[in-house]
Amino acid sequence: MRKRLVLITAAFLSLVLFAGLFAGCGTNKTGSEKKDQSLKIGVLYIEDNLPLFVAEAEKRFEKAGIDVALVPFPSAAERDAAIQAGQIDGEAADIVAASLLKKGGTDVRITSITLGVTPEEGRFVLLGSPDSEFNSVSDLADVDIAISENTIIEYITDMLLLRNGLEKDQIKKLGIPKMPIRLQMLVNNQVKAALLPDPLASLAEKQGARVILDDTMSDMNVSQVVMLFRKDSIDSKKESIKKLIDIYGEAAAALTQNPEQYRSLLIEKARIPEPVKNTYKSPTFSPPQAPSEQDVLNVVNWMVDKKLLDKPFTYDELVDDTLI
Repeated sequence: MRKRLVLITAAFLSLVLFAGLFAGCGTNKTGSEKKDQSLKIGVLYIEDNLPLFVAEAEKRFEKAGIDVALVPFPSAAERDAAIQAGQIDGEAADIVAASLLKKGGTDVRITSITLGVTPEEGRFVLLGSPDSEFNSVSDLADVDIAISENTIIEYITDMLLLRNGLEKDQIKKLGIPKMPIRLQMLVNNQVKAALLPDPLASLAEKQGARVILDDTMSDMNVSQVVMLFRKDSIDSKKESIKKLIDIYGEAAAALTQNPEQYRSLLIEKARIPEPVKNTYKSPTFSPPQAPSEQDVLNVVNWMVDKKLLDKPFTYDELVDDTLI
């Protein structure tokens, strides 16, 4: 009897211990299945991404309790391929790029403007070659202008010329996608005109190119950089993305208020060319905000006209304004 009682007690204790171990395994499994809130952001070494580089350098992401990795790419094409493959959650790009990603089957949403709330933010310049004699926009009628086709560069070129008096059939363009080559061909008088963003535009001026149109002098901004994210990342990591946008805004404000404090970072991360690094002005940034419906529709309607889109996306199909 005593032996039987001992066996029953041992069996009961084993059952309790097994149940405890099973419960422990269940807890660990739940913890391991917790959704990943880390963010990977694709960046190019250009001034558009400077607030992200400031936030990284000052450990602002860590202080806010979010895990953010900035993933550098040598070109916009490789960055966009990464977001299509799901290797990154978001990137700083433009409305043309966002529309093409969506057309290609990658559901993305623009969350905020990062540079270009006002015309003064982000500078694109239409330049004539050093030996050109262009004095006005009308002199560019039927002149081949070096651009990168089917990009924000082409959109800006068209908008600047149309708004300054040229007719659509007077605008001629020459596709030279790589900006350093476009710059060299311009300053070597191999092309008569080109559109370039800063800091390459400033370098071209330094090397003798003539400024014809400067979009920072326009009454309406046509060159907006935007932050965009995969829709599935927004759905699963919304709070982390909100924090990232807040931190971007804080770093952008610090840059705007104290540009000299971050000058060395600007020169390093935005790859400011040696000949202009001492005189180049740091860009200013506005607080994060969603692009206006009109700004988005201007771009997508232009893309439809160019046959880059079959029909325009609606504002809500491209923009999520709930993350600011």
